[in-house]
Amino acid sequence: MYKSFAEITSALERGESVESITRAYLERIEKNKHLNAFLEVFDEEALEEARRVDQKRADGSAGRLAGMIIGLKDNMAYKGHHVSAASKILEGFESLYNATVVERLLAEDAIIIGRLNCDEFAMGSSNENSAFGPVLNPINEKMVPGGSSGGSSAAVAARLCTVALGSDTGGSIRQPASFTGTVGFKPTYGRVSRHGLLAYASSFDQIGPISNTVEDAALVTEIMGGKDEYDSTLHQSDVAPYDLNFDTSQKLNIGYITDCIEREGIDPEIKAGTLKRIEELKEMGHTVEPVSFPFLDQMVPTYYVLTTAEASSNLARYDGVHYGYQADDVQGVENTYKKSRSEGFGEEVKRRIMLGTFVLSHGYYDAYYTKGQKVRRVIQNKTNDLLSEYDFLLMPTTPVTPFEIGKNIDDPITMYLQDIFTVQANLAGNPAISLPVGKHSNGLPYGLQLMGKHFEEGPLLAFSKHLMDTWSN
Repeated sequence: MYKSFAEITSALERGESVESITRAYLERIEKNKHLNAFLEVFDEEALEEARRVDQKRADGSAGRLAGMIIGLKDNMAYKGHHVSAASKILEGFESLYNATVVERLLAEDAIIIGRLNCDEFAMGSSNENSAFGPVLNPINEKMVPGGSSGGSSAAVAARLCTVALGSDTGGSIRQPASFTGTVGFKPTYGRVSRHGLLAYASSFDQIGPISNTVEDAALVTEIMGGKDEYDSTLHQSDVAPYDLNFDTSQKLNIGYITDCIEREGIDPEIKAGTLKRIEELKEMGHTVEPVSFPFLDQMVPTYYVLTTAEASSNLARYDGVHYGYQADDVQGVENTYKKSRSEGFGEEVKRRIMLGTFVLSHGYYDAYYTKGQKVRRVIQNKTNDLLSEYDFLLMPTTPVTPFEIGKNIDDPITMYLQDIFTVQANLAGNPAISLPVGKHSNGLPYGLQLMGKHFEEGPLLAFSKHLMDTWSN
């Protein structure tokens, strides 16, 4: 089955049609439906769209993504289609408009093949919090695929789509990419429009791709990115085409964060594998130096104080009155709200709403929320200081390989610490990528993470492609 868009393009040049390629993907999705990656497959619609794209190819008017099969995480609006954030609270709801990212991909003739399972409202690190059941990791079906974009990572790893869109609030693209041996890219906050993304934490959320190649991640990001009148937080610049040709005579300064590599609880093989890659970078002629980031223990608590506060506000609109699920046998407005939200939201979402409501409450606002914002600024400043000295920062993507389904489901702290190496990029707003360059003796993958400067995705992607080309040979 096709691993990349380059393979699809070659097949089209050999005489394959977009329709036949779409059919092949649909057959593969059907054979792998036990993975529970897809919540809904747009089979007839995708084939109809494929035939339309074939016609455009015949008359020479096809877009840049003609033949690319894309899956959407179930928290992005697609006009006339259900979107539920994998939650019962949005039961039966259909979107009235397209998310900006969907609009831009469709304009370049991508085929959207279905919506993908995820942790409810993107809250989780294992895809076990979905109202529609867990997703299985296609590399080992007893294991989780990571979260919250677990359906997206599993679909790409199992080759059920060429690229999947995910959202990354604290690592929800990069962590599942690490767990499934795929490429996960979180662009700079403000590079890709959030219009049409069901919000979890608005100052953290960022849409990005999961793919099997850096080239596909770069192409999709380039097309999705750029200014949008519907998102006032966007950087008001167009995205120039990314040049992925890395000048091998260029020697970079890279800082690796020792606090991550020396962290208690990191798998010894992930530590050893990361140090091995560091030595290989030095052999290539790059300067790779240890740097200290002394706020590692503060990052996850800061992240959860701030994101739950934003979630408490953002999820107030799901009330059992305006749209979606409404409980039976309700009496009056207050009872409708209480019963509908209690039944409609899952346990993890309710936990985070309550935590966020607490940190925003009178008497605790300054102690938690205001203090969290101050710590976030310290983290941003330290990250920017390091990146003024170094081209990139390097660290493992995750401290462990995928764990068994059900193992940590009743241990929120262990789950939250899955994000310990990824939340920095969200707190500071920097672009970051997870590259599938590690394999554990248990047969499971793990990723190496690179973080770059704000709005400098191009150099980060070019260097990432260079590393993948070098290390896969």
